[in-house]
Amino acid sequence: MNVDEARAAFPVLEHFAYLNAGTNGPLAQATVEAMLAEQLVDLTQGRGGEPYFSRTLAMRDEVRAKLAVLLGVEANKVALTRSTTDSCNIVLAGLELGPEDEVVTSDGEHFGLIGPLGASGANVRAAPEDRILDAVTDRTRLIAISHVSWVTGNSLDPQRVKAETGLPMLVDGAQSVGAIPVDAEAFDFYAVSCQKWLCGPDVTGALVVAEPDALRIALPSYFAQAEHEADGTFVPREGAERFDSGWVGGSSLVGLATALEIAPDWRFERAAEIAARCRAELGERFEVVTRPDQSGLVTFRPERDPPEVTATLREQGVIVRDIPGRDLVRVSCGYWTNEEDIDRLLAGLG
Repeated sequence: MNVDEARAAFPVLEHFAYLNAGTNGPLAQATVEAMLAEQLVDLTQGRGGEPYFSRTLAMRDEVRAKLAVLLGVEANKVALTRSTTDSCNIVLAGLELGPEDEVVTSDGEHFGLIGPLGASGANVRAAPEDRILDAVTDRTRLIAISHVSWVTGNSLDPQRVKAETGLPMLVDGAQSVGAIPVDAEAFDFYAVSCQKWLCGPDVTGALVVAEPDALRIALPSYFAQAEHEADGTFVPREGAERFDSGWVGGSSLVGLATALEIAPDWRFERAAEIAARCRAELGERFEVVTRPDQSGLVTFRPERDPPEVTATLREQGVIVRDIPGRDLVRVSCGYWTNEEDIDRLLAGLG
């Protein structure tokens, strides 16, 4: 499969320079067809009875296994959730943090992480993305940062932070998984959004938990228990499945499985190549805040009002997004992005 053949899988690219996978990735024709076919099965055969549940549970196992391979971990360390935010809430609620517990994060995190942090009751210390290590003290119980900043597109180098501190880490992988190679085995907790760079259906996510037995089940779904009593006491399921958010419909599962299957082996190299070109060409005209060789995101400061810029580009068939309150516009370059998309972006910027 070459780039042109990979692009042909995404009908939206026939109409738009779609440069916003950091919000939602493009949906492939095969993904949507698989979802529709599964919904037709539900339509004609119903959503109940042993065959239905056995089939859907088997799909859960399949998706869990595929995500585990992608993330470099064993399947029993992967929970199926609904979003990165969902995953962050599961971890932070389970850690039972209080005012005496210090958590270090960056000052540019998405509310999907800092919202759960704020609700946790912990003492949160926010540092610039390149000063995380300087903010760590002997009172720090957890470091909670993104792998790649949703604002700047820069890596916060979580591997280095983990290696130098040895502290428990919660990593927000919303802008990394599917865009760059990820080895989640190195971290205590790794949160994933599947609708972004993985191009999966809405409301799909995952959470890697290195030691499932060590994290309290604070937000139990039906999948938390292997057996339970009338008073609510229960025996936890084995592995990270105990942290599954809840039921996921068959259409979403088969859609995600399809999306994971069709991504080419060369996707990371191609995304890096086209992002580098995008950064270089934008850098000739604008201030680019993304450092070289980061991920699929390229963020720059336009000369006009960012919401106005994104609206004007949309009218010209170029889909990007602005970062509220930062005077920045963000471009997402995936393996499906080609040179013509970048040319359309530059032309639209006038």
